[in-house]
Amino acid sequence: MRRLLFLATAVAISAVAVGRGAAETLPLSSDLVRLDSTEGEMVLIGAEARADFLPLSVHFTTQVHPAFCGPATIAMVLNALDVPRPASDMTLGLGLFDQENVFNARTEAVKPRSEILRGGMTLDELGALLETHGLAAEVVHASDTSLDDFRRTAVALLEEDERFVLVNYLRKAIGQEAGGHISPLGAYDADSDRFLILDVSRYKYPPVWVAAATLFSAMDTPDSDNDDRSRGFVLVGRE
Repeated sequence: MRRLLFLATAVAISAVAVGRGAAETLPLSSDLVRLDSTEGEMVLIGAEARADFLPLSVHFTTQVHPAFCGPATIAMVLNALDVPRPASDMTLGLGLFDQENVFNARTEAVKPRSEILRGGMTLDELGALLETHGLAAEVVHASDTSLDDFRRTAVALLEEDERFVLVNYLRKAIGQEAGGHISPLGAYDADSDRFLILDVSRYKYPPVWVAAATLFSAMDTPDSDNDDRSRGFVLVGRE
């Protein structure tokens, strides 16, 4: 019964919340599998680690500015973790984190909103901004770990719904355009050894299944905005 319920919910979310705007997004390389395709949906249904998919999908957010992949991802995670929500102008004053009220005096001390608007944020800044909201955030640079360790750690978190994995990767390394990007992972499928990236720039690319080795290589790239340290991932949950 639980599998059937997940099947119905997953298909509904991938078709509605994630969207079927195939004609509106940029073309994908043959190595990537769209979630909103028959193949992509079947991979999700059979995925072994998918507990994070539903809470993140319920709060799936599209970034409102080309440099706001970080704020959009932070808003998704805060809502999915049910952190006490401030009133949001975007929701008629009802409580919800959005890409404006994630900023406060504490986040400004880490990196001002105006600077993020101009150039986005680095992996370390993402972790620090999450911590200003009272979350426990472990930043891991890809150069400091391995594909096997990343896979093992990420799968463990994707099997529960109280912690999340946020990835910072170079788009062109997975066959997309073009620079660094941040989004959460939604699931892992062992049979295909693929992770599901819930891409917050939904006007540009849909959520995609990407091979674990490809994703890790895309994270193991230098970021000139972060002293050429590699990109990587953040493990985040409540303290």
